[in-house]
Amino acid sequence: MKHTEHHKTHRTGWLRAAVLGANDGIVSTASLVLGVAATGASVENILVAGVAGLVAGAMSMAAGEYVSVSSQADTERADLIREQTELEDNPEHEQAELTAIYVRRGLDAELASRVATQLMEHDALGAHARDELGISEALAARPVQAALASAGTFAVGAALPLLIVVLLPVSLLMWAVSGSSLLFLALLGSLSAKAGGAPVFSSLRRVTFWGALAMALTAGVGALFGVVAG
Repeated sequence: MKHTEHHKTHRTGWLRAAVLGANDGIVSTASLVLGVAATGASVENILVAGVAGLVAGAMSMAAGEYVSVSSQADTERADLIREQTELEDNPEHEQAELTAIYVRRGLDAELASRVATQLMEHDALGAHARDELGISEALAARPVQAALASAGTFAVGAALPLLIVVLLPVSLLMWAVSGSSLLFLALLGSLSAKAGGAPVFSSLRRVTFWGALAMALTAGVGALFGVVAG
């Protein structure tokens, strides 16, 4: 039978990392640009700070995603090894355990036992990984994919505020960078919501609110230090 539904769950691994990277790239770089600009720095100094932030941020995102998702992958691998050992040492107990899971999900005991038996004959470890441990192929941890998605989208997101710095005079940067960055964040929220099949407005509101707050606080700190230095 042809499957006509188009689910989005298989995208969660790379989509989470990509949205996190792009959002952090826009917010952190725009905030950095605004903070430096608020001190009265020249365009050249603002660009140097922004490019340094782009490179450092992209590498930090890649390293952080790889390490954290690798930890998740290690945990999943250890659980699978433990489960494989239990299946070899005590298959009857493991079948009873799987049967109990299906009973809790609504099957009667006889049907649950038959389902558990057939699934274990087909792929015992796969059945326990999916139904007991919650590990599936679609949602499994992929460190390299997460690292590349996060670093790449961070760089793209960070490049957007820097493009505004290159194109406009320093006198317009405060308003132009903050306004365009909020627009970029709104676009990101809309695209990520559509890619994940989620409501667009709630995603858009969430990313723009926190982005605006971060930029306002950083600009305020930059202005304060500019006054103190002056």
